Amino acid sequence: MKTSLSNEETLQAPISSGFGPQTTAQEVVGDLDLTGKIVIVTGGYSGIGLETSRVLAEAGATVIVPARTPEKARAAVANIPRLELEALDLMDPASIDGFAQRFLESGRPLHMLINSAGIMAAPLSRDARGYESQFATNHLGHFQLTARLWPALRQAGNARVVSVSSRAHRMGGVDFSDPNFEHREYDKWQAYAQSKSANVLFAVALDTKGRAHGVRAFSVHPGLIPSSDVGRFLTEEDVAPKPVLQNEQVKPAVEGKGEYLKSTSQGASTNVWCAVSPQLEGLGGVYCEDADIAEAVPADSLQGTGVRPWAINSEYAEQLWQLSEKLTGVKFDL
Repeated sequence: MKTSLSNEETLQAPISSGFGPQTTAQEVVGDLDLTGKIVIVTGGYSGIGLETSRVLAEAGATVIVPARTPEKARAAVANIPRLELEALDLMDPASIDGFAQRFLESGRPLHMLINSAGIMAAPLSRDARGYESQFATNHLGHFQLTARLWPALRQAGNARVVSVSSRAHRMGGVDFSDPNFEHREYDKWQAYAQSKSANVLFAVALDTKGRAHGVRAFSVHPGLIPSSDVGRFLTEEDVAPKPVLQNEQVKPAVEGKGEYLKSTSQGASTNVWCAVSPQLEGLGGVYCEDADIAEAVPADSLQGTGVRPWAINSEYAEQLWQLSEKLTGVKFDL
């Protein structure tokens, strides 16, 4: 398990940030002035993505939100200042390239890229290339998007890329021999776990390759958020037993308890912390939760918190990078 790293890498261990499960995204930002910062938030028009967009924009940043159907997203973001809506479908390589090209043509640097969009436990479907939808949307689409936006990230001089993962990575890693379920029976939860492990591994590899260019990368478990749109495919059987609510309010998160439900604002806090916190200056390549770096735990750990060894293994991270280049046909201009 990768827990002790070179001097240039970050130890996968909490840094006592002073935050926790109850911390909100607004509390993380505090009085930071993000005027002049350019941010892209995929999935930034619903759930924790919307809250991430709102908090960063209200702190002064210009936020670009790419959406598969911008007209549907317009109402959700109508009252957020300095927010630009764009078109992007993460299952469509041409759409990814088109969005990235339009942004690059604007000549602007990209200070923060928050890859928050995703699907969970979806029934088996494939993109036009034949790739399984959760792996294609949650990982491959964001891999290609990040690669295409690389010139703008480098231009920023001090950029951060945040990959929104999940504690579901603990259910399994990437099957490098059959990532698209072509030779094994499809299991929606194994497919989701694979895509979320891929999000963590992508951050490990991207940080290793990007730090020399001023780009640092992080992965995030937001927490359990019952109002999140990512669960739109879930059945009653998937969510049973139902979460306990108190007077229709989310049961508050409690320090040290990784199983408690979070509000949307609490769920967005780690996204925002990884994107803007001065506490992370000079750090990267780590999996974070509850607005802190998470603990590395053994593969057989039964706790809900922490990151499993297969998700932070540098050899697996490089193997995934090579696989992703092969499947997308896209390479970073490093």
